[in-house]
Amino acid sequence: MSELSLSQRPGRPFGMFATMVAMLLAMLSAAPALAAQSGFVRVEGTRFLLDGKPYRFAGANFWYGAYLGAEDGVGDRARLRAELDQLKAAGIDNLRVLAMSEASGFKRGVRPAFMTAPGEYDQRLLEGLDVLLDEMRQRDMKAVLYLNNFWQWSGGMSQYVSWFTGEPVFDPDETGDWNGFMQNSARFYAMPEAQAAYRDAIRTVITRRNSVNGIAYVDDPTVMSWQLANEPRPGSDAGGAPNFQAYRAWLHDTAGFIRQLAPRQLVSSGSEGNKGSLSDDDYYLIAHASPNIDYLTFHLWPSNWSWIDHDDPAARLEPGLETSLEYIDRHVEMARKLGKPIVLSEFGLNRDKGSYDPASGVTARDRFYKAIFDRVLEHARAGAPIAGSNFWAWGGRGRTSNPDWMWKEGDPFTGDPPQEAQGLFSLFDSDASTLRIVSGHARAIRELP
Repeated sequence: MSELSLSQRPGRPFGMFATMVAMLLAMLSAAPALAAQSGFVRVEGTRFLLDGKPYRFAGANFWYGAYLGAEDGVGDRARLRAELDQLKAAGIDNLRVLAMSEASGFKRGVRPAFMTAPGEYDQRLLEGLDVLLDEMRQRDMKAVLYLNNFWQWSGGMSQYVSWFTGEPVFDPDETGDWNGFMQNSARFYAMPEAQAAYRDAIRTVITRRNSVNGIAYVDDPTVMSWQLANEPRPGSDAGGAPNFQAYRAWLHDTAGFIRQLAPRQLVSSGSEGNKGSLSDDDYYLIAHASPNIDYLTFHLWPSNWSWIDHDDPAARLEPGLETSLEYIDRHVEMARKLGKPIVLSEFGLNRDKGSYDPASGVTARDRFYKAIFDRVLEHARAGAPIAGSNFWAWGGRGRTSNPDWMWKEGDPFTGDPPQEAQGLFSLFDSDASTLRIVSGHARAIRELP
């Protein structure tokens, strides 16, 4: 006899109690369905799920989003809202954003910074991140937030090294020694004082309550994923192998720390893939086999890696494209080996003739974007582990009037960080042909079953 039929008997003193039991049982039986409708992206095997359905996306890098969300004098909230509207209208609903930067002495470091000194934070930028996440939430967009940087443009790991050794920053823009810089950044992984300060920064952001809408970050499904850093590497290809065990332990331990703080949100490393792993697939596979890393990432920079001519992308476009597509295939296969989803979370190409001018042509770039999107879609359609992409980078309305094209403090932000010419890889709001390609891909990948 069911509890419901008992409760329907007139005059029985336990009728109301039985009704309550029946209601509780019904709620419990519905709990898995309610959990599935949480709005949080989760991993099942080699795919993402959102509310019980496959989640695939076409996204953008929008590193300066929290900066735009900051108060006047730093940010531009009107620009932020307008650009989020434009991105959403184009079908771009997943944004990869810088969520921590460090005040530094680097020539090309961004200013201001989230962290003004170890354990000290600029509330304007934290509130800017609040504004960004609230605006994204209103537009049903997802955020991937990275919490450090291997490179110097946001302070990053080498700034931590400087803080805790007392040494001046190792600035590759001054010395030209990029291998030395990478080895210096990799010292961060084995430096206990730096790790303690880094974890304080992680805790400060992840345990924050949004000052705009009152939602704790860990309870906000707008946050799809936390990334340990932008492009963490064991060091230079030539000298990084001795750092690998410290790097691997750092990936595993830090990812575990984040998972404890934010158990409903995903964790990824932010790695470039093979090129960020001493150009060795085995290093990538070993480091990312950690159960604390929910999904894989890789980046694609054919002109930076000399597969395509930096100054004239059209000159060697087709052979460079072939190598780029093989790089995608290779990482999809590695994701299959590890049984995890993978995201192409950065890719880009220079404008025609290497120009930085937003009015210049993008014929080669458009060909590149379309080929990359087609390969991602082909893999996704075949059920391969690739789940989405984020082009680098949204430049929106940002423009520079500086004759050397380099960013200076107080200038509008573009998709190109301060270490690079403003216009190098930015997709501006005026790049209509590229936006059509991105929008078409977004529509196609969302239509997959």
